[in-house]
Amino acid sequence: MLNIDLRSQLQTYLRNIRRPVELIVSRGGSQTSHEMVTMLNEIASLSDLVTVVEEQHDDERRPSFSIRQVGASAAIQFAATPTGPEFSSLVLAILQVGGHPVVADRTTIEQIRTLQRDYYFETYISLSCGSCVDVVQALNMMAVINPRIHNITIDGGIFQSELSARDISVVPTIYMNGEVFGEGRSSFVQLGAKLLDIEMSMRAALRAASKS
Repeated sequence: MLNIDLRSQLQTYLRNIRRPVELIVSRGGSQTSHEMVTMLNEIASLSDLVTVVEEQHDDERRPSFSIRQVGASAAIQFAATPTGPEFSSLVLAILQVGGHPVVADRTTIEQIRTLQRDYYFETYISLSCGSCVDVVQALNMMAVINPRIHNITIDGGIFQSELSARDISVVPTIYMNGEVFGEGRSSFVQLGAKLLDIEMSMRAALRAASKS
């Protein structure tokens, strides 16, 4: 799937990995699943620090894969074969899970580190969506920064039944802990500010409840 030029560029990028990374695959029986596994194996062949591991869990979307540091829990997941614009999201996630520094607004990074609640994001995209990339990369960065944040990127072209069940007509659409969090293009700073506001409101509500 990866041409010679892309393999060469990718091999150069993967030299920035500082610690071992596992790509945890939950495959299905479709052609899409085969293409996903093929692509991940090609990526892993370019670095001794990247390994593909197959695991099956009944509650997972298939095909899908997670990216995790060896010995840690996975916080970034793709229910997709991230090609086109989203290929850069995949590569960046591998690098950042592998220890390459997150480069983003420092104030927002520090705010994300302070979050104390669990946040599970489901980000619905299409592989032709130009505005989805910023959202996917922003939420993945947050998952790297704070282990209480998890993001799964879901290709609506594969999981069309979910789009119908949730009446999703716009991508990207973000769900957080089962509720709609946002639609359309958003930056790392914008998403971080919104998440911080939610947490501060929750803390204030808990303080008020404890005094009543």
